[in-house]
Amino acid sequence: MDIEVLKSKVHRCTITEANLHYVGSLTLDEDIMEAANMIEHEKIQVVNVNTGSRIETYLIKGKRGSGVCCLNGPAARQGSVGDIVIIISYARMDFEKAKAFQPWIVFPKEGNLL
Repeated sequence: MDIEVLKSKVHRCTITEANLHYVGSLTLDEDIMEAANMIEHEKIQVVNVNTGSRIETYLIKGKRGSGVCCLNGPAARQGSVGDIVIIISYARMDFEKAKAFQPWIVFPKEGNLL
């Protein structure tokens, strides 16, 4: 049996931009993506701590070391600059393997830097 488990989490990242007139997604600093073992175009869930909204979208690589966390397209309506978000991705795996799996969890510092 396969189940879905937490694969990666970026805990308490600050939204730095919201770009309504973009095709969609979340742009995230490549350093953060790498630390969380996330890749470009990966499906993610974005949970806004300030508003309680939860959306699904995908990742776009942002400039390394920039601290960027930008909601794009319709997602831009789900948060404002300064809001705190949790970015989550999941993986499907065998139930027995899932028992031993350890997710990647990243805690960005001020400015979304590591």
